[in-house]
Amino acid sequence: MNEGENRQIARDSLFLMADLRVDGLDGEFRIKVRNLSAGGMMGEGAVRVVRGTVVQVSIRNIGWIEGSVAWVQDSRFGVAFAKDIDPRLARAPVGKAEDPTPEFMRNHEARMASSAVLRKI
Repeated sequence: MNEGENRQIARDSLFLMADLRVDGLDGEFRIKVRNLSAGGMMGEGAVRVVRGTVVQVSIRNIGWIEGSVAWVQDSRFGVAFAKDIDPRLARAPVGKAEDPTPEFMRNHEARMASSAVLRKI
């Protein structure tokens, strides 16, 4: 696939923080994720990477994803993921992705548990 074809992949513009591990460097780096798609992302941060470097990115509600640096421009860089992800999960509020119970049911269960005395109608 050439670079022109890559531009046709749907991207989700967003702003969230993520952790980045760079192959060959110790520690983790805090970066900003500027856009996200099933196959990759654009990140921004003070970490210096070069094209082809293997990286792992921890994105909320998704976890650690392995990929490689596809391009670098100033403090921004693109990462091509080794496996596709579901980028919609990153938009879900933290903790919501694991609990499929509808919100109204969680609130109802909490009220019922805290109410020891029921009123008879």
